[in-house]
Amino acid sequence: MESTAAPASVFTGREGTAESADRIPWYLSAVLFASAAVIVGITWDISWHRTIGRDTLFTSAHLLVYAGGLAAGLACGWVALKTTFSGTDAEVGRAVRLWGFRAPLGAWVAIWGAIAMLTSAPLDDWWHNAYGLDVEILSPPHVVLALGIYAIQVGALLMAMAWHNRASETGRRKLAWAYVFSAAMLILSISVLLMEYTFPNQMHGAAFHLIMAAVFPVLLFAIGRAGQMRWPATSAALVYTIVSLAMMWVLPLFPGEPMLAPILRPVTHMVAPEFPLLLLAPAIVIDLLLRRHSAPGEAPEPERAPADWQVAAVGGVAFVAIFGVIQWSFADFMLSEGARNYFFQGDTWGYTAAPGAWQHVFWHGGPYLGGEFSAARFVGSAWWALPIAFVSARTGLWLGNWWLRVRR
Repeated sequence: MESTAAPASVFTGREGTAESADRIPWYLSAVLFASAAVIVGITWDISWHRTIGRDTLFTSAHLLVYAGGLAAGLACGWVALKTTFSGTDAEVGRAVRLWGFRAPLGAWVAIWGAIAMLTSAPLDDWWHNAYGLDVEILSPPHVVLALGIYAIQVGALLMAMAWHNRASETGRRKLAWAYVFSAAMLILSISVLLMEYTFPNQMHGAAFHLIMAAVFPVLLFAIGRAGQMRWPATSAALVYTIVSLAMMWVLPLFPGEPMLAPILRPVTHMVAPEFPLLLLAPAIVIDLLLRRHSAPGEAPEPERAPADWQVAAVGGVAFVAIFGVIQWSFADFMLSEGARNYFFQGDTWGYTAAPGAWQHVFWHGGPYLGGEFSAARFVGSAWWALPIAFVSARTGLWLGNWWLRVRR
């Protein structure tokens, strides 16, 4: 893959491109739709498996996922063909060349994701016919599907970021929300991938806090550093929360019943996803910390770059402390009777989970086991969350600085 050289004037709408970067093009809207459709469809599909069990290649949830993959593939394929054969000097100048064709970097990533997703569909159907239901989320076909989904999410984010960075000040305010939406869908996709490790019953275990420290600081710091608005990480976390809650509240409105044995618990409606992770509070702190360090959407000056290490150190500790305390307390509530209602959807399980006391206790002794909590054992393992969060935050700042330079 190689970049096509071009003068700086073709990259930014402020310097006179042939095509203004101050609007959201239709193909970016199509890829943003795709990024939402695939992850909403996957969440629906997981609920389908937990409620009904039996599925086919063309269930409603699968069709939504396929629609997202097709929308991304067709829209970005059109961009590649148009840019290659009839693109303006500006379009060609900001394109990346691959196999003789030219398209924006994000379009190539999304095209690869669409191919991987649509390839995984018949593979997944064959897998189910050969081996039955998946016993865990990451079966081989689902790994291919997951890689495709994340490629579409990253492609959407890169496309939004490129238009965002080329726009004038007025255009940036409009395109900032396209960037935030794509970032929120990436957060949602990661949270779905981690759902086997984020049941409330696991939130008093060291493994939960280590995983959270590794995954979310890099996302929130990258989003916060590259976002050209006052509260980018907070806005992305808010959109993630709203979309997650909407799916959690809407899915149980539809009737559904198990159709594949063994049926270990009565289920009459679609099983809701878990309550979203409480990322808003640490996101607010991260935005405030980054605002003290540099202006929104700007990397620090080279002579101030070492300060990123300090920001990562403070931010990593802040994430572990704030998110850890809030999520720990919220887990207590989610296992209580107060959460067993429509609003919080506490104590909600699929039909393959046999009722038992394990539902209402923390699994200190392992999955589905109660066990005694040991503060010494917890601290002995969980303290690693601090250096892990530091590395994650520093990686996020590096990634955000790179996102700010994306123009193609």
